[in-house]
Amino acid sequence: MIERLAKRTQGISPFYVMELLHRAKQLEAQGKDIIHMEIGEPDFATPQAVVEAGIKHLKTGDVKYTSAAGLPELREKISTYYQKHYSVTVDKKRIFVTPGASGAFLLALGASLNPAEELLMADPCYPCNSNFVKFFDGKARTIPVDATSRYQLTAAHIKQHWTKATKGVLVASPSNPTGTIVTPQQLEQAIHTVNKLGGCFYSDEIYHGLVYGENAPTALEFSDNVFVINSFSKYFGMTGWRVGWLIVPEEFIDATEKLAQNIFIATATHSQYAALAAFEESTLAELEQRRAEFGARRDFLYNALLRVGFEIPIKPDGAFYIYANCSKFTDDSYQFALDLLEAEGVAITPGKDFGNNEANHYVRFAYTTSIDRMAIAMQRLERFINKG
Repeated sequence: MIERLAKRTQGISPFYVMELLHRAKQLEAQGKDIIHMEIGEPDFATPQAVVEAGIKHLKTGDVKYTSAAGLPELREKISTYYQKHYSVTVDKKRIFVTPGASGAFLLALGASLNPAEELLMADPCYPCNSNFVKFFDGKARTIPVDATSRYQLTAAHIKQHWTKATKGVLVASPSNPTGTIVTPQQLEQAIHTVNKLGGCFYSDEIYHGLVYGENAPTALEFSDNVFVINSFSKYFGMTGWRVGWLIVPEEFIDATEKLAQNIFIATATHSQYAALAAFEESTLAELEQRRAEFGARRDFLYNALLRVGFEIPIKPDGAFYIYANCSKFTDDSYQFALDLLEAEGVAITPGKDFGNNEANHYVRFAYTTSIDRMAIAMQRLERFINKG
């Protein structure tokens, strides 16, 4: 008998937070006030200049396919952005505009990863990254990390866990869920180690821009032989527009172009024209104001969680998450999150969405809502804990 369901789907893990989100929506429909701190989506609207640029292009009626690699002028803008912000020169031929960072991951792994090859990544990490690897019949090999390495993979980790089956290493900085950044020295050593071993280095930089101290280094500062994934979703506030970008080593340009032509044809044209406006000086100034607000939110939430009794070994450097140890209150962070939602209407993400490394002892808080709303959430959280 033919097995109709593809075997690869059996290895794809679900988003447990989606169950929480579904229940939160049910409770909201019943009239309960829910404070959402579970989903990684900025609460700010897309900058008006970006919206207007998208509308302007739609009104022309000339909404046709672009080239598979993206609008030439947008690729040029991205190249210029790297020169201005990182002092790095990137040939626009290496830049591919994609349907979000997810599209960038599909192209990067599709062009480089063979079945049964391993990709090393940190645990905890964003779950979709492992699932992308599994989609290509590769093996995601997650390495437990802790505060001693800032929850990031180091050159020592890579050397210790590299095998004949290993194809490369994925690093996310700032990371989801921990918000930590790889230091320049740490990143340079990791890239050098992977290049020396003959593997591929993938740098997830989708939270670049959302940093609250020293800037996060891009992998391109240390090598051209890297894949860099980025997005207009987080810092630029364009989640629903579904537009991101991928930078590939020169040897992968042709292969990536072929994949883009066949898998996507092109990223949505109006979204690309909208993204052009994201680089205008007035838009960047607005985004910097938002970044400052996120920084204030981080400080508020970090201090509030510590006061309540959560353990947070490292204050996050970027993104908009705090990964907090809740073992003082529970040995089952998933049930803790469910019960908190039902009892107090506060939605957070359980650690099991991010791996196996002490997952039952951690929850993730997203500070993607106002300080006023988070203050209410902390009151509710403290009441919930005290009742327990």
